[in-house]
Amino acid sequence: MAHLFPFSEYWVFYACFVVFILLVLLIDLGLFHKKSHEVSFKEAGIWTCIWVSLALIFNYGLYLYGLNFLPDNPHVAVGIDTKALAGQLALEFLSGYVMEQALSVDNLFVFVVVFKFFGIAAQYQHRVLFFGFLGAIVFRGIFIALGSVLMSYQAVVIFFGAFLIFTGFKMLFAPEKALEPEKNPLIKLVRKFLPVAGSLHGQDFFVRENAILKATPLFVCLLFLEVTDVVFAIDSVPAIFALTKEPLIVFTSNAFAILGLRSMYFMLARIMDKFHYLKYGLAFVLMFVGVKMAWLNEKFEGHFPISISLGIIAGVIFLSILASFIFPKRVVV
Repeated sequence: MAHLFPFSEYWVFYACFVVFILLVLLIDLGLFHKKSHEVSFKEAGIWTCIWVSLALIFNYGLYLYGLNFLPDNPHVAVGIDTKALAGQLALEFLSGYVMEQALSVDNLFVFVVVFKFFGIAAQYQHRVLFFGFLGAIVFRGIFIALGSVLMSYQAVVIFFGAFLIFTGFKMLFAPEKALEPEKNPLIKLVRKFLPVAGSLHGQDFFVRENAILKATPLFVCLLFLEVTDVVFAIDSVPAIFALTKEPLIVFTSNAFAILGLRSMYFMLARIMDKFHYLKYGLAFVLMFVGVKMAWLNEKFEGHFPISISLGIIAGVIFLSILASFIFPKRVVV
């Protein structure tokens, strides 16, 4: 599969983008969150606006780049309307960003349960999420690199499309199961081979007790969230490949969505249980992108209109959230 932005030619951009992400994260942790504290709704709201703004600025920069440099790109077919192509790339980024943010809401529910199970105080949750998302970006990069190779085979595309449809149906009809970290094989394995301290030691991930180096519950929690994100990536990465064939767009939209997820968590943690219809919207979105990947793209000469895809995804998510507030969940007394 030919890409407009092959890694061999755009590796400098990838490197600069990763450096930019690391720089912003270092400023975030080293300046604004140097001391552990409970993140307020106001602070989380400001950071959410910052991350969303950065994503939109990047999206506009991608459009301008396409507008000015795609005409000279040797990978663009002769006769293609480069202005329309630049607009399509920008919409693909926006669609991937919106969908990744929406699918990541499921992660937020997991965060609440896991932090409660491990007894992670509010002032230390930002530190866990910071390093958790740092690792998530690394794993997503590996997944996307593998996906860019595998997606060149039509059989693999159809397989992942069918997998997304199955996942959507499962989310729609399967009964909800309570998350039980104590029964997770990873937690059992860690506690079997790695000494774990009986309580938190501030914001430290490791501590020495009686000359023995032990992991704190903070580290075990971080490890659990890291593995959980890998599981979620199995759904979300193929879903974005259904919207765009460009690994560069998949990676950047994923990265911005993940970075904004921390502040979104602190904004929505107290009201997430109110979004009880959102899972049905996400299920429909997964089934739609699965059908798009396995069938619709081929029916539309290789690419179903991205503007329609964005409209469907954003519309379904908005309606599911709206329905959650119009028809609130009944509280059983």
